[in-house]
Amino acid sequence: MPAEIVALFFKVIFDFSKNKFVKMPRIVEICIMSLLSSPIRLRAPEPQDVDFLYELENDHRLWHVSQTQVPYSRFELEQYVLSAEKHDPFVAKQVRFIIELENDGVHEVIGTIDLFELDAINRRAEIGIVISKEKRGMNYAGNALMLCINYAFGDLNFHQLYCNIEQDNYQSLMLFEKYGFQKIGLKRDWNLRNGKWIDEVLMQKIKESL
Repeated sequence: MPAEIVALFFKVIFDFSKNKFVKMPRIVEICIMSLLSSPIRLRAPEPQDVDFLYELENDHRLWHVSQTQVPYSRFELEQYVLSAEKHDPFVAKQVRFIIELENDGVHEVIGTIDLFELDAINRRAEIGIVISKEKRGMNYAGNALMLCINYAFGDLNFHQLYCNIEQDNYQSLMLFEKYGFQKIGLKRDWNLRNGKWIDEVLMQKIKESL
């Protein structure tokens, strides 16, 4: 039975305090959908991922967003992957996950999702995601985003996540809105791309109390 049909049975839950069925909180509904339909997993970077990370980090089209000014070497990426520091997010101030797709027992790396600018005192972090071009539009980004949100709010006990998305990146804006992020600000002329100033949207998601 398709996951979308199965999920219809989880639209409501029984509230014993009110002795009636009530609509399920949206975040729980999304979690169930993700568990039912997600063929992807998040994992820590491994040495075999260096070539993929090398291509990703040196994609000049992304530099204006990541504020990268010089290319990364394979040596630098190898040192990061092998670093023990990356296993403590509050020391590294970052958590990087490899997004891996499983299809008929074959595992394929399709992107990365990062929590960075970790603030342990204020329990918040910025979040960013990159999916391989040929794998976009298939909800893999949504599944990865939901898993990372669960990790941030559950394992790290964060209070909020935020992200910065260029105003003309409609696909990313729709993705984050779908998973509960709200637009809270607009930074005008924030990024210079191909000689043109681009506005950037600030989005925020506060942890829900279920």
